[in-house]
Amino acid sequence: MLLHIDSSADSTADSVTRRLTETFVRAHGAADHRHRDLSAEPVPPITPAYTTLGRRVEREGFVPPAKVPALIETAAERREWDLTRPYISELLAADTLLLGVPMYNLSVPASLKAWIDRVTFPGALTDPDTGESLLRDTRVVVVMARGGGYGPGTPRGHLDFQTPYLKAYFGNLGVPPEHLHLVAAELTRVDVMPRLAGLERVAADSLDRARATLTTLAAV
Repeated sequence: MLLHIDSSADSTADSVTRRLTETFVRAHGAADHRHRDLSAEPVPPITPAYTTLGRRVEREGFVPPAKVPALIETAAERREWDLTRPYISELLAADTLLLGVPMYNLSVPASLKAWIDRVTFPGALTDPDTGESLLRDTRVVVVMARGGGYGPGTPRGHLDFQTPYLKAYFGNLGVPPEHLHLVAAELTRVDVMPRLAGLERVAADSLDRARATLTTLAAV
């Protein structure tokens, strides 16, 4: 199953990441395709009941999702778990996770962070018998767009907190480096930011490379 998640607040007409994730989806041709739009349907932020339940689960060791309900003590915790379980189930069912992630204020959108906080429930992504990651065979394709230039060696490269965060997050979840693909389109605001004047060709080349890379990845 292809789980396709967009986190841009822009419409498809204005969103580079939405257009690029669609490029991947069309080339992939998945028969089983689940799309979640985190802007149209925001993930509720976690609450104290989520963290209380999470700590109780952590004390029990690796608890699979099916056994979490037995540890729920309050109605608020049940509401949190009922909100959380579908996101976890979707992720675990996916062979490929496709994420559209624009850079907002040097990092990822709050809409995506809310999904990350909720889906990363203690123990839910870990095999309770072996302790191995349940995402060890999942391919993750992250489509990034940055209004300026943040690539290695650029003057603003040290301000890219998007790429290292996503690498660290998925690495910590047990996604092998060879299964994690981060594809970035740079200078996507070249048409509206006067300080980027003269970089139109560089921006177009970056977008073309991103499209080509995604088309290749989709065919694998």
